[in-house]
Formats: sequence, C-alpha cells, structure tokens
Amino acid sequence: MRSTGSSRHESPAGSAERAGTTRRVVVSYSHSPARDAREHESVTRALIAQRLAALQGYEYAADYDESVRHMLPAYFVPDQTLPLDVAHALGIRSEDDVFGGVVPFPFVATKTITHPLMSPHASAPTGWSPAFAEAVRGSVLRGYAAFSREDARNGAQRLLENGPVRIKPALELGGRGQVVVSDSAALEHTLDQLDTGDLAQCGVAIEENLDSVTTYSVGQVRVGNLVASYVGTQKLAKNHRGDDVYGGSSLTVARGEFPTLLALGIDDISRSAIEQAHVYDDAAGRCFPGFFASRRNYDIVRGVDTKGVVCSGVLEQSWRIGGASGAEIAALEAFWADPGVNAVRAECTETYDERELPPSGATLYFRGIDPSVGFIMKYTTVAPYVDA
Repeated sequence: MRSTGSSRHESPAGSAERAGTTRRVVVSYSHSPARDAREHESVTRALIAQRLAALQGYEYAADYDESVRHMLPAYFVPDQTLPLDVAHALGIRSEDDVFGGVVPFPFVATKTITHPLMSPHASAPTGWSPAFAEAVRGSVLRGYAAFSREDARNGAQRLLENGPVRIKPALELGGRGQVVVSDSAALEHTLDQLDTGDLAQCGVAIEENLDSVTTYSVGQVRVGNLVASYVGTQKLAKNHRGDDVYGGSSLTVARGEFPTLLALGIDDISRSAIEQAHVYDDAAGRCFPGFFASRRNYDIVRGVDTKGVVCSGVLEQSWRIGGASGAEIAALEAFWADPGVNAVRAECTETYDERELPPSGATLYFRGIDPSVGFIMKYTTVAPYVDA
C-alpha cells in the first residue's frame, strides 16, 4: 500500500485510447481446483472478473484454458495468491496483470508469516524470513508460527500459561478451521487434526485469543488508472450450523492513496488499524523479494485479553480476491462513473437466511443453494460518503 502519491481517475476507455493498440482479455483462473469447490465463490469471482474487464475496457473471456492460448494478453483474476513461478508461467509480471498478488513462496500468502518461530532452530520452509516477524512484532498479537506438531505444541503450551489459545491452520480462509483451546487435552486433539503435508509446507499460526472483538479491514486496490484505499469493519453471520462466520464488510473508500482517506476525518481506532496495516505491508515488500499485489487487504482485530487489557493487531493479509472485493469493485465503478466523486460508503453482505432479499439497487453476486454451504446470498451496495 502506498502512503503517498496522487490518484488517477481517467476512464478505462480513455486509458485504452491513449495506449493505442493495447487490448487484453480478462480471465478467471483457479490455481487449485480441488480447493475451489464452493460454487458461490467461483460464481462471484467470474462476475467480478466481468466487472474488472468493463472497468479497464478489456474483453471478458471467462475461465482461463491452459490448452488454448488467447490471441490477446490476459489479465488474471485468480482464486488465490499465486506463487512466483506459476505467475511467470502465466505471463504475470506486475500488478497490471492480475487482480491479486504474487509471492515468492506459497507460505508467504498465508497467515503463518504473522508470527515468529518458537526458536531459531525450529522447522521452517525455504524462504522463511525472521526479519519479517521482527518488523511486525509491535503490530500483531502474541503468537507463534509452527511447521511441525512439536513446535506447534511447544508454542501453544507457552501461550496457554496466559489464557486460551487460537489454533489457525494456514490454508483455511474466512476463519474456517480455527479452534480455541484452553488446555493440553484440547490442544492435542486439535493438533491431531492438522494435515501433515499442509503443516510442513505452510504451517499453522498459534495466537492468543481475545474476547469482545471487532475486526477491521484495511486495504487498497489498483485497477488500471483507478486507485482506491479503504478502512472499515467486518460483520458476522450465522451459517446453517449455527457458527459465526464472515458476513460482510462496511467500508469507507477514498479515491487514491491513504492520505486522501485519512483526510476524511477517520476515527482514531481506524487510524491505528491503518498504521498497523502499513507496517505489515511495508515489511512484506522488504522481506519477501518478488512480492507484488494490486489487491492488498489486511484484517486487524481489536479486543480484550485475559487480563482485561485492550489489544489490537494484524491477523492476516489477503493478496487475492476476497470477501470485501464486491465492495471494492463497487467503489471503483463509482469513481470511474463520476470523476467528481472522491469517497463512498461501500458494503458487501453475506447471509444464510433464505427469507432475506437484496435491497433495491444492490449488485447481486449469488443467491441460491451452494452444495458446500447450503443457501447463501451475497450482494453489494454503495452510497455517497457523508462525514459523520
């Protein structure tokens, strides 16, 4: 995320004309089809890809087909942050080629990088950066990264001395698969459920658990000549099992870089979240050569620890299409449609209640039965920004 600089707000069509012969196609790309089993996510990604094509004046070409090389260069909308070797094989060289990000090693795209290893001698994959954990130490919660059950056990036992611990498998998204443990027996049961291969490659994050939490979203997206920076909060929804899961985000979005967002009169807690996200983002750029992203999103939690102390810190990064992307695209579309609009309120909602209908004027991304989760509806709304 760039903290300085000016925004550009010419229309995509104007950009294409200035580029002369520049023409591209936008494709949806699934890096791991086995993990892309949720119909609502693949449908949403395809619809966002279509809107990204319109924003940039490109053609939409549906799913990427490796067996058929497109005559025009492709702009990719992948389901995951891509490893550098995969990105280069696809022809992705910079943030202008992808909605999302590229990392030098797969584990860099996961929440595991948020915390340090238990010791300098603990197991770690090639490319691990102790410097990153040191750089973000003051902007994250207390925790450890582990790439073996023994290291995970030792790190969790140390944190359990001060209260409950959250176990977070690296490859799970949206809070899925996370377990809070309060004793050794629960810890052992949870560790037994971890996939050995995933653990060795991408690890597990072990973190202090907070109560009375609010999760903030801080991010920036760059699409063609459009830049948008935002801060907001996440909301929860009850899924069909009665679990609290991600239910959407309510964002204040400014055209351009973060100084423009901060000039809107952002409250102190949101300013702190933005600063913590900046620390994390800057460290990623310094410590992981080869990393770049056009979509940068950071979850920052604020809550109370077991001693009653208010704490906050970055939980994880998302350098890929995510839950808030519908709101991001809605904001970009508002900026493209009217160069005089410099800020909006954008909100995305996910609900599992079949009785609910999308509000008038909403962009509906999915409403129906997904075999993986049952009924789900996803929509986005955008409204003018009014300083509270």
